[in-house]
Amino acid sequence: MITLDVMIEAGAWASLDNAEALAQRAAEAAVTVADETDEEFEVSVMLTDDDHIQELNRTWRGKDKPTNVLSFPAPEQPGQRAPGETGPRHLGDIALAYETLVRESEDESKELAHHFAHLIVHGILHLLGYDHEVEVEAEIMEALEVKALATLGIADPYRDMAA
Repeated sequence: MITLDVMIEAGAWASLDNAEALAQRAAEAAVTVADETDEEFEVSVMLTDDDHIQELNRTWRGKDKPTNVLSFPAPEQPGQRAPGETGPRHLGDIALAYETLVRESEDESKELAHHFAHLIVHGILHLLGYDHEVEVEAEIMEALEVKALATLGIADPYRDMAA
């Protein structure tokens, strides 16, 4: 199970109907396909704009440009949980930029809500330890993304890219 704490920090996010509910469903799908359903997680999601995400990208990744989604895994802390302690484990934080999301959706002829769900799935998988820096890892992560999105009734976002 996963619980999201969604904060709208900036941008025109109100135009995306039910963003919080869609983010929750997408996060649940990601956790399920990653076979991580035996633990409870929580994730903070910040819905922001290009200016803020560019600042985050510059500060944390050394890339002075906006991006669609950033994931910040929470560090594993030895002894963080006392024996027998219950409750969700904080996986980390995700930030999404509204203008980039809209631009990519339009450029790729994707529904805004579908692209948003894809980026939530993508971010959650990063927080769970998946990556796409090398081809083998990218194939695994993309397959999980496609599987998660299919459970939400969303078509393979990589299908047209491969053609």
